[in-house]
Amino acid sequence: MNVLDYTKLCPEQSAKTVEGLAQLLADMQVFYTNLRGFHWNVKGHDFYQLHAYFESTYDAYATHIDDIAERILQLGGQPSSHFSSYLKVAKVQEQCSKCISGCDMLKNVLETYSFLLEAERTLLTSLDAKDAATADLLTGFIAEQEKAIWMLSAMLSGDCCKK
Repeated sequence: MNVLDYTKLCPEQSAKTVEGLAQLLADMQVFYTNLRGFHWNVKGHDFYQLHAYFESTYDAYATHIDDIAERILQLGGQPSSHFSSYLKVAKVQEQCSKCISGCDMLKNVLETYSFLLEAERTLLTSLDAKDAATADLLTGFIAEQEKAIWMLSAMLSGDCCKK
């Protein structure tokens, strides 16, 4: 049974969307793992605040990852579930969380948000006009990341990284 027969989305366009979502899935999986490492390895004066921040952020991305994988399935695709597959295609790079300061961790998160935001906007502009569900999913990610960028930028321009 083909779900697209019932949703009436174009199979060719849906296949292209699945490719874009698969890329986003790989990038978010690596980001999620980086966040876990940051959570486990952050040290210093801002430990409590950053430890909690990284945990809430990776919890949110666990949900986003699941949403993307389920959307891939809804579009007739098959999401990868192997980290080795993600690492082959991900543009987000693994981070050595034992090697960097809490401030550098936050800078990496900010840079990753910026990268994901651009990838999501690009994917959003390529969607079939009928694919409102994928557009809604991406728009939600974009809104969340824009707010996170604003908040992290404010934090990083203050005293956070001057200690």
